Amino acid sequence: MSAPELSVVCKSCGSEVSPYVTECPYCGTRLRKRAPKLERHGDEFMATERPKRRGRRSPRFPRLGAMERPYATWIAILAPAILFLVQVAADLAPTEVGAIVGPVGSEWWRYLAAPFVYVDMGYLFVIGLALAIFVPSLERRLGTIPALILLVACGALGMLAADALDAIEPGVLLVAAGGNGMALGALCAWTALRRSETRANPGEDFDTIAVAVAAVVLLALPLVETYASIVAGVAGGLVGAAAGLAATRATRADAVG
Repeated sequence: MSAPELSVVCKSCGSEVSPYVTECPYCGTRLRKRAPKLERHGDEFMATERPKRRGRRSPRFPRLGAMERPYATWIAILAPAILFLVQVAADLAPTEVGAIVGPVGSEWWRYLAAPFVYVDMGYLFVIGLALAIFVPSLERRLGTIPALILLVACGALGMLAADALDAIEPGVLLVAAGGNGMALGALCAWTALRRSETRANPGEDFDTIAVAVAAVVLLALPLVETYASIVAGVAGGLVGAAAGLAATRATRADAVG
């Protein structure tokens, strides 16, 4: 152990003072935050520095670099837009490109295709706007491939849930298409991640009212859009929320470890 300092020079008045005081006795200048801890070694007392407390590391999600592009966001917005243009130009019915009308049966591919099928520009615009708001931030935290998988899972599992409920209620014709489940899934996953961040960093708050308004608009789409399924939307939101909570726990475990 190094020998203790015999004296400390006050930077304010230049006087030599004891290394065991926190303030200069001549001018009152603060020399250190706290007095050093004294330990006895034989007949002498020696000063030891107090160990610095390590602050709790807040969970931080990996972010894309500044030069990387939000490819998942572009795919989620441009793919249905291009499909809609092709559908209109070729005069195709929604069911011909993947929309669900009635039981799906063996045509399982409709679960994957239906979230990208739209019958009018209004529905496409609302979902595209929601995806443009929430997916870029979600993609920065999760990465391009995980974010894209999450969006497809929210849309497809939402359609699967709607078809399963339709099978339980005979006589009710299922009509479902569009990405309301995908958009609600992105919203719920983003909210779960941001809430985890704001708990660890209270200064990084977000506008909960704006998020609630966006959720209400997406949930109300089935009232004005025939192909927007409320079951697909809610199921997609639950999938997104579960994925967001799982991501926060995994990141928190990495931070603790």
